[in-house]
Amino acid sequence: MSRAVRALAAAAVAGAVHAAVNTVLLRRPPADPPPSTRPVTVVLPVRDEAGQVAGCLAALLDQRGVDRLRVVVVDDGSTDGTADVVRAVHDHRVRLVTAPPLPAGWLGKPHACATGVAAVEPREDEVLVFVDADVRLFPDAVAAAVALLDSSGLDLVSPWPRPLAEGAAERLVQPLAPWLWLTTLPLRTAERSPRPSLAAANGQFLVLRREAYERAGGHAAVRGEVLEDIALLRAVKRAGGRGAPVDGSRLAACRMYEGWPQVRDGYAKSLWASVGGRPAAGVAAAAALTAVYVVPPVAALGGSRAGVVGYLAGVAGRVLGARASGSRAWPDALAHPLSVLVLDLLVLRSVHGRRRGTLRWRGRDL
Repeated sequence: MSRAVRALAAAAVAGAVHAAVNTVLLRRPPADPPPSTRPVTVVLPVRDEAGQVAGCLAALLDQRGVDRLRVVVVDDGSTDGTADVVRAVHDHRVRLVTAPPLPAGWLGKPHACATGVAAVEPREDEVLVFVDADVRLFPDAVAAAVALLDSSGLDLVSPWPRPLAEGAAERLVQPLAPWLWLTTLPLRTAERSPRPSLAAANGQFLVLRREAYERAGGHAAVRGEVLEDIALLRAVKRAGGRGAPVDGSRLAACRMYEGWPQVRDGYAKSLWASVGGRPAAGVAAAAALTAVYVVPPVAALGGSRAGVVGYLAGVAGRVLGARASGSRAWPDALAHPLSVLVLDLLVLRSVHGRRRGTLRWRGRDL
């Protein structure tokens, strides 16, 4: 057992070292971006977002350094007056589009995004931006993201918004996503590699060249994907493009879910697809994370020095993830083993729901 604990602790240390390297290599937007001369189309898909869409639109229309900005809001069957909120925004840059009925084989968000892109005429050298209604962009966000897209030579950048979390459930779970890709994804290799498996992206704020989007097949190529953001990056890679997550902590913030019920149901809809859409692989990945980040702390309670090292390495990796993403580091990082256990529960719930065919989101079957 002691040998196993030492091996698991070594894996935790390796994860922390890898996160440290990625934190240094993580691409960051310029603090004072130049004005963008490129046309930018923002697509904002909404479904029952009456409480969020006005704030999101206000932040979009307050963007600096983007003179050729237009915003396409796609109302995807809302029943709460979302469209009325958008109509009350009197700005020539905003266009409201109603999504047609969902075709067979499509999920709601990919269809809404595809509808938004198709609703406007393409422009030369255009940049497409996809934003969720619960995201709040800071004033230089779009200009900085476009500048980073150009300076990096990438076809797609995914600025990861600062995760906002309140309450125990949110604070335990929400910071795990950036921690996971910082710990497991070799950023520079992923940028250069054509392998679709080396991909991480966040559909809350996604920025890409229109020509790369069309070359990849657009959202039609990912029409049935629950994790359409990662799937879109993979499609871009298959079409010969490159993309990666970048630091978005100074560009945007997002409170993704509010409270345990939303955390539980929100992650249940998608975690089964987090490892290539193979539920068994998702369970195996969760088991590996548990072995590395829970077994050593348990052993530490029994006096294992290697267990203490493994626990501290997990905490260190979590702190690095928090620093890179702009989320809270202390004292939340100290509860990292508990966060991993909660993630296990969410993965099992997601896989179970997928196998039973009971997963639903915003009133639709998945």
